[in-house]
Amino acid sequence: MRLTMLTFNLTVPLSVDFSRPEDYLIFIFHILFATGSALLAGSVVIGIMSTRALRSQNRFIFMLNTSISDTLTGCSVFYLGLFDVQEGYPSRNGTFYILPSLLGVNVLTFVFAQFDRYLAVCHPFFYKLYITRGVVIGVCALCWIYTYSILTVQSVVPVEFAAQMNAFGVIVLQVIVAVKVLMTIKLYMITRYQLSREAPSCDKDSKNESLRIIVFVVICFLILWAPSFLNISVKYVTKNGLRFKNEATNLFAIMARFNALSTPALYIRGSPALRAAVWNSVWSKVFRRREKRFLWVLPCARDNVMGKI
Repeated sequence: MRLTMLTFNLTVPLSVDFSRPEDYLIFIFHILFATGSALLAGSVVIGIMSTRALRSQNRFIFMLNTSISDTLTGCSVFYLGLFDVQEGYPSRNGTFYILPSLLGVNVLTFVFAQFDRYLAVCHPFFYKLYITRGVVIGVCALCWIYTYSILTVQSVVPVEFAAQMNAFGVIVLQVIVAVKVLMTIKLYMITRYQLSREAPSCDKDSKNESLRIIVFVVICFLILWAPSFLNISVKYVTKNGLRFKNEATNLFAIMARFNALSTPALYIRGSPALRAAVWNSVWSKVFRRREKRFLWVLPCARDNVMGKI
């Protein structure tokens, strides 16, 4: 079995054949994108995990969940973007939708995060009483369990039935997207009108910050993910739609995966506390280590030059 898997991995061709100049650009882009998104989202994961003040807040638990998914999405591009992979029924060198479904985890997480912010702002007493940290962690775990339990069932049933389940999943996603749009509008209205009437306070600033982040993140997610979602829906309904050679050249899939880079970037940009945690936990240590190494190498290089003179 191990020998078979090794042979399979060695025989998967690259996503491009480098016969055209743009093939090099596509290949380099996927390497840079995979590295950048994995590092950025991974730094958010480390920043939240290593900062107790952030781990104790429900909104950062949702950020942590999506950032874990984004980190794995970035790592998945090393396979989906660099090798000749086509997900679908039938697939070619596919992963049974295991890697693309990481975005599905984020879709569900964002819906629950929107309801979390709505309850926190509009029903604070109910929120403090019932929406505990354990509940939020359970909801985040449910996003993973639901997404991959469906994939597990699809992998063991006949291909025809799996394709029908996938089509039903598209319909469910349409409902979820409609809910996300309505909740985004609702949260924007709350930010625009309800919070503006409250007296200035730290609690108001925290609510404003959390609402702005979730609204902008969801809007960006929908903008980048909508073309791929619409194209898939059109292909299921009309058998038409745009088709691409593989996942590496699928412009819509690339746009959807770009959320793995934009979402953690918006988190860091919108939250000063998270930005400080990421800097103190990850990047300050990286740059400090490089600075120490540079300061150690510089005298050695100078001594070598003086010795040669």
